[in-house]
Amino acid sequence: MTGPLDHDRNDPGADRAPRIPSPRQAADDLPGGPPPADEAGQGTEAAPAPGGEGGQGWDDASHSMLKSLLGAWALTACSGEETEAVESHLTECAPCAEEALRLRDAVGLLHMERNLDLDPLLRSRVLENCLGRRPARIPMPGWAAPYDAETARLDALLNDIGPAEWHTPVRLRWFERERKVSRKTTVAGVMGHLMTVDGMVATALGLGDPLGADAPEAGAGPTERTDVYWRTAHHPLTRSVREPWRDQSRTLIRTVSFAGRGVAELTVSYGDFGLALGDALLERAFECWVHAADIADAVAYPYAPPAGAHLNRMIDLAARLLPVALAARRRAGLAGPSRRLVTAGSPGRTLRLVIEGAGGGEWYIALDSPAAVGSADHQVAQIALDGLEFCQLVAGHVSPEEAAAGHDGDREAIREVLFAAASLSRL
Repeated sequence: MTGPLDHDRNDPGADRAPRIPSPRQAADDLPGGPPPADEAGQGTEAAPAPGGEGGQGWDDASHSMLKSLLGAWALTACSGEETEAVESHLTECAPCAEEALRLRDAVGLLHMERNLDLDPLLRSRVLENCLGRRPARIPMPGWAAPYDAETARLDALLNDIGPAEWHTPVRLRWFERERKVSRKTTVAGVMGHLMTVDGMVATALGLGDPLGADAPEAGAGPTERTDVYWRTAHHPLTRSVREPWRDQSRTLIRTVSFAGRGVAELTVSYGDFGLALGDALLERAFECWVHAADIADAVAYPYAPPAGAHLNRMIDLAARLLPVALAARRRAGLAGPSRRLVTAGSPGRTLRLVIEGAGGGEWYIALDSPAAVGSADHQVAQIALDGLEFCQLVAGHVSPEEAAAGHDGDREAIREVLFAAASLSRL
């Protein structure tokens, strides 16, 4: 009767992988041949395994060899034949079994539990490494990197969801005047919204409008354009929107890369206001992340925030827009009048905004006029917020009253800045 490690030497198809010798073979291979019979007349029978009682014996050579495989066994790096031999030995050798348990516990400490999703920054690291070895002939502008990263991350999410999940309800939320509002759509509807608003950047670059003949007149804002798309697109909206959205985002990156430095200052119209192209793509990166998180919540998909450096740029854009948002609220009668006007470029009353965590920093916000300059010497109030909490406020996902802000100083200034931050949100 043959054991699990025995092989027919005459079989031409026998496994050619290295074999673990049997105890008898190991003994035969020792210098000088097998050990002589012991004085008790036991012949060549192996001595009992160390620590074993009543089980099959293993000679010293085989025991040492199997013991040396315990580390590989704990790492699951043994072949099937080796694994079978080691585990058979562990049932008969108590010292080796204890050592195997200690090694397996140590391996468990080395390998922390992680989900199966790829690190969201893996693509960025691979690209950075590749470009470090061989720079691109036509490099992508640094200010376009957040948009490139966020569209790639959203595309990876879309690749993982099933066809039915494209019809999952998603509620888009934002802050309007003094209250939170929302509209219900689907995953496909969110992607149509992102595509049509990205289309404003595309048309500024002279590219085609995704709305085609249905595009509204010049001056239409994101909400109007989205309403046109939702009204005129084939219903129900399906995953077919992914390809045109992805093609458009890649075309935008390729176009700004070939356009040269001056293109960053090109104005992109948002209807009632405009942004320089560099800031517009940063705003599009922010909205892409926010709506990707909306989709992820709807389909129960884990989704991480942007890289710290990209998050810092998004927060910086919002901080730079706060004085303009404050002025707009005053014109609409939603905020008190300016207390002390100064000449353009001069320092005026200032609020110090401290953002903590990844992407954090500090910004000085001019309170009385967009033309004034924020200054630490003219500080009248301070707000401290976590970076992600601030982004949720800017996205309109939390109201100013709900924002867990640490604050000090002029209460009216603090309230107006929090409400101005929320007013930056929109559909």
